[in-house]
Amino acid sequence: MSGRVEGKRVLITGAARGMGRSHAVRLAQEGADLILVDICESLPEVEYPLAAVEELADTAELVAQHGRRAVTHVVDVRDEQALSAAVDDGVARLGGLDAAVANAGVLTGGTWDTTTAQQWRTVIDVNLIGTWNTCRAAIPHLLERGGSLINVSSAAGIKGSPLHTPYTASKAGVVGMSKALANELAAMNIRVNTVHPTGVPTGMRPASLHQLLHDTRSDLSPIFQNALPIVMAEAVDISNAVLFLISDEARHVTGLEFKVDAGVTIR
Repeated sequence: MSGRVEGKRVLITGAARGMGRSHAVRLAQEGADLILVDICESLPEVEYPLAAVEELADTAELVAQHGRRAVTHVVDVRDEQALSAAVDDGVARLGGLDAAVANAGVLTGGTWDTTTAQQWRTVIDVNLIGTWNTCRAAIPHLLERGGSLINVSSAAGIKGSPLHTPYTASKAGVVGMSKALANELAAMNIRVNTVHPTGVPTGMRPASLHQLLHDTRSDLSPIFQNALPIVMAEAVDISNAVLFLISDEARHVTGLEFKVDAGVTIR
């Protein structure tokens, strides 16, 4: 491998499986050491199971197979103090921090009249406040030398995808927050960008959303169709965007909405 991020230390949330694991492995292939964070516990408002502790350990093992270091912490990104403590520990053990990837997120399905207040709170707290907490924990370690913050949004945050309104709103909020931070932190040479995937097979797919699109509101299905002839992207496609934004190749890139969406947002 070319070592495009050789020696960089990177924080990744939601790292136990799915895109988080893919980011970790791809960055390790290119020379990064990782701080890997995941809640490793399911949430009552989320239909599908979240990752387990064993999966976080498996991600760390995959990183080690590429000769890189991985520090793991089981922590909820909604807990600002616990997350900051985990990041501080990882930074101390790795000797610094160069980038953070706020990847943790959850999705609930529902029409406007069936979505509950608790679903709103959970999704916003994880996807938006959790992303803020990740940035907040990482920034103090980036102030001296600069670095890269990558906040994983979604094509939904650009397109306004229906039937998971809390998710769409949270991902749009991530864009506004990231652009504000990009402006505020530019003088410190800290770059802030968002990545916007189309659908990726990560297990984050509530059965209620599938049912709504096929049975109740099939008229909305075309909104979710990609322009390119694929149903979903692969996790590594998103990881390659993350890799670029962390690398020095993107040293002058900030405030970008990086779409890896197979053209879904132009339909």
